[in-house]
Amino acid sequence: MASKGASMSFSRKSYRLTSDAEKSRVAGIVHEKLLNDYLHRIFSSPDRAPTAATSRKLLNFQNLPEHLEQLLHVDNENEESQGQVEGRLGPSTVVLDHTGGFEGLLLVDDDLLGVIGHSNFGTIRSTTCVYKGKWVYEVLISSQGLMQIGWCTINCRFNQEEGVGDTHNSYAYDGNRVRKWNVTTTNYGKAWAAGDIVSCLIDLDDGTLSFCLNGVSLGTAFENLSRGLGMAYFPAISLSFKESVAFNFGSRPLRYPVAGYRPLQDPPCTDLMRAQKLLGCFRAVLSVELDPVEGQLVEKEISEWQLQGQPTILLTLAHIFHHFAPLLRQVYLVEAVLVSFMLGIVEAGTPAQAQAQAHSVMHQVLDLLWLFMEDYEVQDCLKQLMMSLLRLYRFSPIVPDLGLQIRYLRLTIAILSHQKSRKFLLNNVLFDVLRSVVFFYIKSPLRVEEAGLQELIPTTWWPHRSSREGRESKEMKDETAEERLRRRAYERGCQRLKKRIEVVEELQVQILKLLLNNKDENGGEASRYIFLTKFRKFLQENANGRGNMPMLCPPEYMVCFLHRLISALRHYWDEYKASNPRASFSEEAYIPPQVFYNGKVDYFDLQRLGGLLSHLRKTLKDDLATKANILIDPLELQAATMDDLDEDEEPAPAAAQVPRTAAVSLMTPRRPLSTSEKVKVRTLSAEQRTREDIEGSHWNEGLLLGRPPEEPEQPLTENSLLEVLDGAVMMYNLSVHQQLGKMVGVSDDVNEYAVALRDTEDKLRRCPKGRKDILAELTKSQKVFSEKLDHLSRRLAWVHATVYSQEKMQDIYWLLRVCLRTIEHGDHTGSLFAFMPEFYLSVAINSYSALKNYFGPVHSVEELPGYEETLTRLAAILAKHFADTRIVGTDIRDSLMQALASYVCYPNSLRAVERIPEEQRIAMVRSLLAPYEQRPWAQTNWILVRLWRGCGFGYRYTRLPHLLKTKPEDANLPSLQKPCPSTLLQQHMADLLREGPDVAPSFLNSVLNQLNWAFSEFIGMIQEIQQAAERLERNFVDSRQLKVCATCFDLSVSLLRVLEMTITLVPEIFLDWARPTSEMLLRRLAQLLNQVLNRVTAERNLFDRVVTLRLPGLESVDHYPILVAVTGILVRLLVHGPASGRERSTSVLLADPCFQLRSICYLLGQPEPPAPGTALPAPDRKRFSLQSYTDYISVEELALVEQMLAHLTSASAQAAAASLPTSEEDLCPICYAHPISAVFQPCGHKSCKACINQHLMNNKDCFFCKATIVSVEDWEKAANTSATSSAA
Repeated sequence: MASKGASMSFSRKSYRLTSDAEKSRVAGIVHEKLLNDYLHRIFSSPDRAPTAATSRKLLNFQNLPEHLEQLLHVDNENEESQGQVEGRLGPSTVVLDHTGGFEGLLLVDDDLLGVIGHSNFGTIRSTTCVYKGKWVYEVLISSQGLMQIGWCTINCRFNQEEGVGDTHNSYAYDGNRVRKWNVTTTNYGKAWAAGDIVSCLIDLDDGTLSFCLNGVSLGTAFENLSRGLGMAYFPAISLSFKESVAFNFGSRPLRYPVAGYRPLQDPPCTDLMRAQKLLGCFRAVLSVELDPVEGQLVEKEISEWQLQGQPTILLTLAHIFHHFAPLLRQVYLVEAVLVSFMLGIVEAGTPAQAQAQAHSVMHQVLDLLWLFMEDYEVQDCLKQLMMSLLRLYRFSPIVPDLGLQIRYLRLTIAILSHQKSRKFLLNNVLFDVLRSVVFFYIKSPLRVEEAGLQELIPTTWWPHRSSREGRESKEMKDETAEERLRRRAYERGCQRLKKRIEVVEELQVQILKLLLNNKDENGGEASRYIFLTKFRKFLQENANGRGNMPMLCPPEYMVCFLHRLISALRHYWDEYKASNPRASFSEEAYIPPQVFYNGKVDYFDLQRLGGLLSHLRKTLKDDLATKANILIDPLELQAATMDDLDEDEEPAPAAAQVPRTAAVSLMTPRRPLSTSEKVKVRTLSAEQRTREDIEGSHWNEGLLLGRPPEEPEQPLTENSLLEVLDGAVMMYNLSVHQQLGKMVGVSDDVNEYAVALRDTEDKLRRCPKGRKDILAELTKSQKVFSEKLDHLSRRLAWVHATVYSQEKMQDIYWLLRVCLRTIEHGDHTGSLFAFMPEFYLSVAINSYSALKNYFGPVHSVEELPGYEETLTRLAAILAKHFADTRIVGTDIRDSLMQALASYVCYPNSLRAVERIPEEQRIAMVRSLLAPYEQRPWAQTNWILVRLWRGCGFGYRYTRLPHLLKTKPEDANLPSLQKPCPSTLLQQHMADLLREGPDVAPSFLNSVLNQLNWAFSEFIGMIQEIQQAAERLERNFVDSRQLKVCATCFDLSVSLLRVLEMTITLVPEIFLDWARPTSEMLLRRLAQLLNQVLNRVTAERNLFDRVVTLRLPGLESVDHYPILVAVTGILVRLLVHGPASGRERSTSVLLADPCFQLRSICYLLGQPEPPAPGTALPAPDRKRFSLQSYTDYISVEELALVEQMLAHLTSASAQAAAASLPTSEEDLCPICYAHPISAVFQPCGHKSCKACINQHLMNNKDCFFCKATIVSVEDWEKAANTSATSSAA
C-alpha cells in the first residue's frame, strides 16, 4: 500500500549512506535470513506450533502478501448463514422499525438505534423478532424517567396511554417506578438511573423472561410465555416525553454478555478474527526490534518502542494496514479490538514517567494510522473510536475508586494529545457528531451501595437544623460528644470521596486544556480557535433551542462543563500573565465593553439591556461613531430595517442564514482615529472568523476593536480567552443556575427525613410501654427513616463533592466578580452600556443568590476573599441600575428590583447598601420615592417597608402571631428574616421628602392612590369568596383568586407602613398647613384610615367571617397586621408631635363622615367607648385586642393607644356639642362631608378644597363639565351673597 507520509517527518540523516555497519544499523537494511526470521516472528499464526527454522518457508516482501492471505483466511460458511439463524426472523442488521412499528411521536437517531420520546407515551419496536432459543439485547438508559422496556408480539396494539407491558403478550420492566408490567403490575427489580444499562433476556425454550441491571440479574420477571405458531417477540419500548435511550442489539459488543444467550444481531465473526490476528501482528511489530548489526531480533516492551524510519518496519506495517485499515472503520471492531489495545497501552503507564512513555507510544500509533490509512479511513476510525469511548465513559458503573471513568478519560487524553487527531476531532466530531460535554460530567450514583459509598463513608451524619442563609445556627454548640464523633467521621469519609472525584476532575480539565491549546498552529488553525467556533455554536443551540429538547445539553452536564472550563481558562489566563507582565491576573478578569458592540462576537439575537441589537445600532450609531470610532455598515442597517418590517416571517435557523461578509473594512490602529478613519463594521458569524479577527495583530485590535477612551490600552489577556470567559458567563445563565437550585433538593430531603426521625424518636420516648402495637409501628418507622437518611447522607456527600464543594463555590464567586467588573466597566461607557447582553446582570444576581442559598451550611460565603467588598459592589450595581433608563427589558428590570428587595432583607447585604457612596444611596432613595405609576410599585414599596421594619408600631415580628404554630415553607425566605431597619436610608428619605415642593406630594399621592386601589380590590375579592363559601352546593374557590386576594391585603399593609414611616420621619408634610398640599394629604389619609378601620372592625362583618374560614392561601389575612399599621399612623398623628399638629389631625379625623369612635375602641377590645374618667375594663379574650399581643406590643405602646382613645373620646364629645347644622345646599356635591369652599375658573362649578385638590393631583378637567380648570379660587357663601345683593 502506498504511503502518503501524512504526519510522519523522517530526517534525511536516517538515509545517509556511510560505512556498511552504520548503513545497516541506521537504514534498517537487513540480511535475507534476519528478514525471514523477523517476518515469521511478526506473522506467525497463534494457533500453529512454531516450526524449525530449516523447515519454514523463506519469507520476504515478495511472497508476504500470499502468506498474509493464508494467515487471515477464515472459514466463512458460518458467516454467510448468519442471517438464516433458527429462532430469529427479520433482517440480520437489527434496528428500530421507524416505518411502521411505532405509536406516538418519537425522534429516532440516524443510526436507528437511539430514540427520544416526543409525545405522551410513544412506543417503538425493532425490525427483528425471535420465536425460539435464548436471546438478549441491551438498552443504554440516557434519562431515568418513565419508560417500559421489554418484549411484545406483532399483534400488540398500543396507544398514547398504553404501552409495552400494558397489553397481553407484551412484557416490560420499569426502573423508574421499580415495577414489572404485563397487563397488571407488581414490584420488581431496582431503580435505574441515567448511565445504567438494562439487559433484556428472553428464553423461549423455557418460556421465561428476565432482566439485568448493569450486569446484575434482577431475577425472573415472567414465566409461561405464550409460544407456538404465530408467536414471535420483538424488542420494544414505551417512553414518555423527553426520555431517551439507545439500543444495542449486537452492532457493538455487549457490555454485559450473558452465558447461553445470543445477541439479536450476530457479531462480524470473520472480520473480528481477522482484526484480532492483524492486531497481533501489529503488537509484534511494536514489541520486536531489529538489530541488523548483531543479526538478531530483540524483544522489548511496547512502551519502549520508537519508530526510527527503518524501511523493513515501514514495509511490514504497510502490509498489515493494507488489510487492517478497512476493518477499522467498523464500529464493532473498533470497540472490540482497537479500544482494548489502546487501553492496554495507556494503562501500562500509570506512574508519571511510564505515562509519558505510554503517550509517546500512542502518538506513534496514531501517526501510523494517519500514515498508512486513507484519510476517510482514519477519520471514520477516529470517529468510531471517540463514540465508543464516550459510550464507555457514560455507561460505566460508578465503582469506589472511579477506575472505569479514569481509564477511559486517560485514553481520551492520549488521543487528543495527538495534534492532527485532535484537530480533526474538534473540527468534525466532538461537537458535531457526539455530545462531548459528557466527558466532563461525573454522574451521581442512585444506588450508593453499588458505588461503594458505604465503604468510603461508613459513618453517616446529618445536620439537626438547616440554615442555608445564615451561619448563626447553634448546631455545633448543641451537639453531643457522640454526634461530634459521628460528624467528624462523616467529614473524613467525605474528604476521601472528594479526593477520588478530584482525580477525575483533573483529567477532565486536562482534556479542556488540550482543546484550548493555541500553540499548535503548524498544519492549520490552532485548536483553540476551532474550539471557539464549535463552542459558540454549542451555546447558540442551547440558547435558541430551549423548546427543542434533543438539541439541549442537560443542565447537570452543563454544571460540570462550566467548572472544568473555568479551571482550564484560568490556567491559560495566568500562564499568559506570567509571560506578559502588563496583562492582568485571572482574579481581575472582566469582559471589555467593546466586545458587546463591535460585532466580533455573535450573541445570536439575545436581548441587550437597551433592547434589540438592530434597534440599538440605529438609535446609537452617532454615539458609536463619537465614543468608539465605529461606523455601522449601512447595508447591515438596511437589512435590519427590512427584518423589522417583515415581522410576520419567522427567522431562519442559524445554519440556514446567509453568510455574513467581512466584519471590518478598515482596522483600528493604536493611535487615535480622526473622523475620516472611523471603522466600518458588520457582524461576523463564528464560522467566518480567523485568528486575526479574534487576536488581532500589531495594527488591528481584533476582538477589542472600538476601544472606548475609558478602557486601558494594555490588553487584559489573549482575546480568545475573553471569548471563552464570555461563553462561560452565558453557560451559567442558560441552565447552570437552575441546576444548582435543583440539586439542593437532596439536602432538603435530608432535612425532612431528619425532622421525621426526630419526631418519631420523641413519640417513642413518650409512648406508653404497654402499647406494644404502637411501639412496633414507631420502631418500624424509625428504622425506615434511619435507612433512608443513611442512603441520603451518603448521596449528599457525593453531591457536595461534585456540585457544592469549596472549589465549586470559588468558581461561582469568581464568575460573580467577573460580571460585577464587566458591568462596572460597561457603565462607564455611558449610552453604549445599552449594548451589554441582559444575561450579565442576570448572572450577577443569580450567582450571588446561589452562593448565599445553595452552598451552605457546609461552606461559609463570608469566608470567601473580598466578600464584603463584593457585597458592596453588587449593592452599588443594584442601587444604580434598578431604575436605569438605559435598561428597557421588563424582565431584567423586575429582576433587579426583586434582587434589591431581597438584598435589604438581610443584615449583611443591607450594611453593604449603606456602605456604597452617599450620592449613590441618595440617588437610589430618590428613585424609590418617584411616583408609583408606570413602574413595578409593589416591589418598590416592599423595599421601603424593609427599611422601616423594626421601627414601626408593633412591627418587630418575623412571623405573624397567628402563624407561629404553623411550619413555614422555607425559613430562608426574605420575608421571614429578622427585622433590620436602616436609619441611614430612612434619613436620606426624610431629607429628600423635605427637599422640594413636589417630591413629597407626588410620592404620597401615588401611595394613597395605590392604597385605595389595593384595599378596594381586597374587599371586593373577599365578598366574592364569602358568597362562594355560603352557597349550599359544593364549590371550590379558585386558588389563584385566593392568592391575588392575599397579595392585595399584604400590599395594603405595606403601603400603610410606608405612610407610618413618612409621618414618623417627616410629620410636617401632613401637619404644616403652610404647605399647599398638607391639608389635602391629611384629609385623604384620614378618609382612607377610617375606611380601613370601619371595614375591619365592624361586628360580625365580612372581614371577620373570611378570617374565620382560614382558607389555604389566605394565611396572612388577619386583624393584627393591618390594625397595628393603622394604629401606628394614628398614634403618630394624635399623640406625638406638637399641639397644633395634634389639633389639626384630630379635627380632620373627626370631620370625616366615616369616622366612628367604636372602631378605635375595637383596638382595645371594647365594644363601646368608656365613660369619661373610668378605667378601661379587662379585654374580652373572644374579641380582638392589642392588649392580647404583649409579646409584640410593648407596654409603652399600649399606653399610647389608651391615651389616643381618651383623647378622641373627649374630642368627639366636644365636636358633637359644638357642631352646627349645615344645609344640604352648602355641602360639597362630591363628598357631602365638607362645606363648599372653592370655585373653578373659568367654568364656575364648586366643591370643597379637599376634593378639588385631590382631583387636580391626577386630572385637570372639571368634575361636571370636563372643561379644563385654569385656576381655583376661594369661595364663601356670605361674601358671594352680599356681592350679588349690591350688584342688584
